[in-house]
Amino acid sequence: MTFDEIMTKVKEMASKANPEGIDFLAVQVNLTGKDGGVFYVEVKDGKVSAEPYDYHDRSCAVTIEPANFVKLMNGKLDPVAAYTTGKLKVEGDLGKALEFSKLIKKK
Repeated sequence: MTFDEIMTKVKEMASKANPEGIDFLAVQVNLTGKDGGVFYVEVKDGKVSAEPYDYHDRSCAVTIEPANFVKLMNGKLDPVAAYTTGKLKVEGDLGKALEFSKLIKKK
């Protein structure tokens, strides 16, 4: 899946996500490899948005390969297992990264 395809899916997810119980969340996602890129997902004022930019005042940054990120979104990769096996790296607030993983997981 290309970066643009992932971004489209993330924006679709953001439009359907339920941010209930999340006051503020700003996560930068760094996708590695040839189909990589950078985007952020933000929960602010009860709305979820996703844009293909760096987010400097973020809660955390997540670094992951595009294929593993797609698995994470589809619920086929457990975020805790991905973190403990090194498939997912988190810089910053690990709790916010877990909130993010619940937000993006397909229901």
